[in-house]
Order: sequence, then C-alpha cells, then structure tokens
Amino acid sequence: MLVYSITIIAGFLLLVWGADRFVLGASATAQNLGVSPLLIGMTIVGFGTSAPEILVSANAALSGSPGLAVGNAIGSNIANIALILGATALVMPLTIRSATLRGELRMLLAATFGATLPFVDGRLSRLDGLALLAGLGLMIYLLIRLGVRSRISDPMLAEVEAEIRHDINMPTAMMWLAVGLVVLLGASRALVWAAVGIAEALGVSDLVIGLTVVAIGTSLPELAASLTAAVRNEHDLAIGNVIGSNMYNLLAVLGVAGVLAPLNIERHVLIRDIPLMIALTLVLFVMSLNYRGKGRITRLEGLALLVTFVAYQLFVLMDVS
Repeated sequence: MLVYSITIIAGFLLLVWGADRFVLGASATAQNLGVSPLLIGMTIVGFGTSAPEILVSANAALSGSPGLAVGNAIGSNIANIALILGATALVMPLTIRSATLRGELRMLLAATFGATLPFVDGRLSRLDGLALLAGLGLMIYLLIRLGVRSRISDPMLAEVEAEIRHDINMPTAMMWLAVGLVVLLGASRALVWAAVGIAEALGVSDLVIGLTVVAIGTSLPELAASLTAAVRNEHDLAIGNVIGSNMYNLLAVLGVAGVLAPLNIERHVLIRDIPLMIALTLVLFVMSLNYRGKGRITRLEGLALLVTFVAYQLFVLMDVS
C-alpha cells in the first residue's frame, strides 16, 4: 500500500510537470510555425492540459480497468468546474468579458449533451468511440473558425498572447515536446498501476478511484493554470482552461478509451455522475450569461461550487461502504 501511495504522488507530480513541458513545447512549436496565439490557446493548450486524462484513461482501458477510464474523464470534468473554478473564484472573483469564451461555452454545452448520448445503453463501443473522435475533429474545426473570427479587441487575445513564450527556438521546442510526451506516458502508466493496486487493497471499484483520487490528480495542471491566470488578472483565460479541458475530456479521453477497448458503463455513472456533470456545466453556462455587460463568478458562487465538490466526493465514498 505504501508503494502504491508513493507511486500515486510521484505520478501526479510527473503528470503536472510533463503536461507543462508538453504544452510549452507544443505552443512554442506552433508559434514558430506561424500559428496565431489565440488558436494556440484555444486548441493546443486545451489539448495539452488534458493530456494526463487522455493517457491515463487510455492506459486504464488497455489494462482492463474501464471504471478507471470513465471515472477519470467524468470525474475530471466535475473537478474542473466545481473544484478548480470554485477554488479560483474564491481566491479572486472571475469576470467573463470575452465573446470568444462565450462561444466556447456554447460548444461545451453541446459537447456535454452529445458526448453522453452513447452512455444511454450502458456501453461505450468502438463505434461510439469513433463517433466521439469525429466530434473532436468537428470541435477543433469550430474552435479554429471561432478563433479566426474573433475580434482583435477580444480580451482573451491579449491574455493568451501574454502567456505564450516567444523566445524558444524550434529545436528547443521540439525537445520539450518530446520530453513532455515521454514523461506523460511513463507517469500515466505508473499512475494506473498504483490506482488499480489501491482499489484492490481497499476493496473498492476502480470507478471510485477514478472519480476521486485520479480525477483530482489529473486535474492539477488545470488548477495550476487557472489559479496562475486569475492572479495575473487573466480571468477569461482562467475559465477558458477549464472549458477547453472539459471538451477534450469528453471527446478525446472517452473517444480514445472507447476505440482502444470497449467499455461497460456502471449504473452509478448514469444516475449520479453524468447528471452532476451536466448540471455543473449548465450552472457554468448560466454564470457566463451577459448580465449588465459581463458574466461573473463571485466568491460566494465559488464557495458553493467547492461545497458541491466536497459533498459529491463524500457521497461517492460513502456509497462504497
């Protein structure tokens, strides 16, 4: 048990570092190829911060732990909204000013409802996985189209521009991209091994471990990115990190897992976890609505999100006993 616990902690730390290096390398590579900063922020950064979830769920599916694969994806989306945005808004209330971000939120809402349809029959087949990956391709196309049409005055453009490094040459960028990917692959395999071991030692399902420990751990890159952005007064970017990550979790994480190894979906996911994920997505959408010129997530709303997350985690753990 001690070895599993140490491996979990080390795996999470390596995932955070690996995701950071991967995003740095991918962003710098795109920058050197002439891709606009806003498109980098909307596509590459979102994918990079979801890379831990993608690789962990893929490894879990291939290792015969479908509950861990699904729990990681759904649990990460719940954690991204309730834990990360809740904690970030508690530190600094978030103001939504970007029209581009509101466009992304509408896409997230559509992706959330669309991606959960394959779960109705209690199974995620290879065909379902392919459909989700097709949805991923459509999402990326729409993100690019949204980014191209964004106004120069959109606040999110300046926020993304400020975050992207312009001093990294192509060889260095490619080096960090490769290092980040290798670290992510190794850390995700170790994390799955340790998570399954802990689940067996505690006598709980891999779904529970995926929804709790693993979901929180793989969401750490998004937590770091959103908190940093909020402290720098880059509110739209703080929320955009979560929106992008959630879309990739639904379409890429579940899509890849479904294609690699068809998954049976536990009943708890259908009646407890997916409804909460949908409800939190709707709450985020309502918070973003343009009241008096801006949407806003206040400290009180952040606290409510955090309380919801803690209550959910306790409910999942109590439901085991």
